[in-house]
Amino acid sequence: MNRRATKAAGAAKSAGATLHGVVIAAHGRHYLVAPDGGGAHLQCFPRGKKSEVAVGDRVEYQSTSADQGVIVAIGERRNLLYRSDQFKSKLFAANLDQLLIVLATEPHFSEDLLGRALVAAEANDLKPLIVLNKIDVEAALPLARARLERYRALGYTVLELSVKGRPQEARETLAEHLHGHQTILLGQSGMGKSTLVNLLIPDAEAATREISTALNSGRHTTTFTRLYRLPEGGALIDSPGFQEFGLYHLTEGKLERAFPEFRPLLAHCRFYNCHHLHEPGCAILEAIDDGRIAPERQALYAQLMHEISQVVR
Repeated sequence: MNRRATKAAGAAKSAGATLHGVVIAAHGRHYLVAPDGGGAHLQCFPRGKKSEVAVGDRVEYQSTSADQGVIVAIGERRNLLYRSDQFKSKLFAANLDQLLIVLATEPHFSEDLLGRALVAAEANDLKPLIVLNKIDVEAALPLARARLERYRALGYTVLELSVKGRPQEARETLAEHLHGHQTILLGQSGMGKSTLVNLLIPDAEAATREISTALNSGRHTTTFTRLYRLPEGGALIDSPGFQEFGLYHLTEGKLERAFPEFRPLLAHCRFYNCHHLHEPGCAILEAIDDGRIAPERQALYAQLMHEISQVVR
């Protein structure tokens, strides 16, 4: 029996049987599933019209051919990240342990996007890791460090790296933090995110081309979320479109608790339903007045509260 016939026979044997795997890439309603126990990846489609599958999901599927299948069930999730705007939310990554945000000394990074990423991490019980890349650009380093000082003071881990200038050192530092964990990677354009991915996953570009072909996503090779297995264990989920990263789906209660400096003070507001915007006796506003909370952090909270109020439900 030739190789093609053997492959077809194997698919026919497993057709109808419920199999298990992990979703490693998504593009529209096309999902790439890595079967448990190894073997070739399958292009799978969800059963029914709704597409509620995310990269990182553990799924049950049934094989319909040698390289295709249908997803019949989604396993219980530890957490779930969304892209969202005021009109809709779209899930895109599940079952995460950490959120790694890539910044750089130059170009100038956005503290608004950093703040939103940290809120998402806190709201989903993820450990946030901040990478400050391009520290070999010495002229821009002092300002970048100063801008990150308030986040260090809040207890967030900041890793200073030069992914291009000192790649071996960067690889060893990152491996120590990523080993054994499932990590979502976020970063603005120009921060060195792609360079970092290629450093950690030597065949990332080839894998991306292969995934793109399998998903029939053609030239859209940079517009889908995908999961890479790390050589030392664990996984890295790379997601494009950091600017689209929204938090509209969060409730007010979830949002206020996503600011770690707010949490110890929430029980001390005069009113139990305080919004921490302009209410008298607000413990958060008092902490801003006496310097315990940075006004920029409360401004981000106020902006997110405003966005939540604009959601079309």
